[in-house]
Amino acid sequence: MRAWVLYSLVRLAVFAAVFGLLFWLLPQNLWWLSAICAALIALSLSYIFLGRLRARVTSDLQARSERRRAGRPDDPDAEVEDREADVA
Repeated sequence: MRAWVLYSLVRLAVFAAVFGLLFWLLPQNLWWLSAICAALIALSLSYIFLGRLRARVTSDLQARSERRRAGRPDDPDAEVEDREADVA
C-alpha cells in the first residue's frame, strides 16, 4: 500500500476515534465542539506518533517530483533552440 494512503487512513482513524469518544462524552448539541477538538487532538497525535510514516510520504513525494523533472527539460523550448543553434 502506498505510504500516503496508509498515512491518510491512520490519520482518519485517529480522528474518528477521538471524535467518537468526545461525541459520547459531551452533550449531543455540541457535536461541532467535538469535531474541532478531535481535529486538533488528531493533528497533535499524528505529528507526535506518525513521524516515520510522514517521512516515508515525504520521501515518496520527493522521489516522484524528481522523476517528473528528469522526464522533461526545464525549458520546453530548449530542444528547438538547440537545433536552431546547431544549424546556424
